[in-house]
Amino acid sequence: MKTLFKSCLLLLLVTTLSQCRKGDQPEFLFRVSLWANEDHTWYKAFLHFGELLEERSQGRMKVEVYPSEQLAKEIESIRLIQAEVIEMTVTASLLSNWIDIAAFCELPFLLQDSSDQAALINGPLGKRIEKEILEKTGLRPVGVFQRGPRHLTSNRPIRHPDDLDGLIIRVPSVPSFVTAWSAMGAKPTPMAFSEVFTALQQGTIEAQENPFALILSAGFPEVQQYVNLTEHVMSWSYPVVGERQFQELPPDLQTIFLETAKDMQQYERRLFLASEQKVRQELERRGMEFVEVDKVAFARKCEKAIYQSLSPEMQTVYQNFVDSRKNK
Repeated sequence: MKTLFKSCLLLLLVTTLSQCRKGDQPEFLFRVSLWANEDHTWYKAFLHFGELLEERSQGRMKVEVYPSEQLAKEIESIRLIQAEVIEMTVTASLLSNWIDIAAFCELPFLLQDSSDQAALINGPLGKRIEKEILEKTGLRPVGVFQRGPRHLTSNRPIRHPDDLDGLIIRVPSVPSFVTAWSAMGAKPTPMAFSEVFTALQQGTIEAQENPFALILSAGFPEVQQYVNLTEHVMSWSYPVVGERQFQELPPDLQTIFLETAKDMQQYERRLFLASEQKVRQELERRGMEFVEVDKVAFARKCEKAIYQSLSPEMQTVYQNFVDSRKNK
C-alpha cells in the first residue's frame, strides 16, 4: 500500500511538472530520474544527451533531467519506468532484485582491474547481462557509464577485515553487498543514497562505500576522515530507457536515440577520466586521509560467502568467468 501511495504521489508530481512546461510540446519526452547530483558526470552527460537529441530530432524528442532523487530513489525509478510514468534512469547491480545475473555488475572482489572489467562488459557475460535486463525487466541499456573503484570511508582507519568488527556501513540495496560486508565482520545497512550524509552526520551509520567522485560530490569529507583503499568493486552502470517507451518511437527516431546515447557514453567517459585524479587530490585537500589496506585479506574473508550466496546457475557463471580470466 505504501509503494502504491508513493507511486501515485510521484505520478501526480510528474503530471504537474508536465502541465507546467511552457512552449511547444515535443512528440516524445524522456524524463530522467537520477540519484546523483548536479556535480556528477552522469547529470552532465544527460544534459549533453538532451541537447544533442533535441537538435538531431529537430525538436521532436526532448529530455528533462531530475538529479538528487527529486523524482524517486533508484529502485522506485525503475518501477516508475516499468509503469511508464517516467522514461529513463541509470542502474546496474540494484537490478539483482529482479534478475540474478545483474549481481555481476558489482560483485565484490570479482574483478581485479580495469582490464578484467572490460573483459566482462564486452564479453559473453556482459552481453548476457544486457540481454536479461532488456527481456526480464523491460529496461533497455543504451550505453555503459564506467565508475571508479568503490572504497570504504570511515572515521577510523580500516586496514584489515579484523578492523571492521561491528562497524555499521551503509550499502545500497544489493544482496551481494550485504553478504560481503557481513562476512567481513561489519554490520551492513541498506539505505537510499539521499539519506547517507545525514545518517553519517547523526551517527546512525559509521561508514559508507563509493567511488572517489561520489565521495566528493556528496560532501562526505565533512563527515568522514578516512578513505580506505579497498577497491572492493570495479563498478559500472547502465543508462536505461523503458523498452515500451522506446518502441513508441518511429524507426528514424530510434536510430537517432541510440546513436546519441552512444555519444553520451563517450562524453561521460571523457568527463570521468578527466576528473578521477583531480577528485582524489581534492579529497586530500579537504582533509581526508588515504589508507592502504590488505586487499587479499578482505577478498579471502568474503569470497566463500559471496559464492555460496549465488544460485547454482550463477555459481556456474561465476566459475566460468574466473576460469576464463585464468586462461587469458
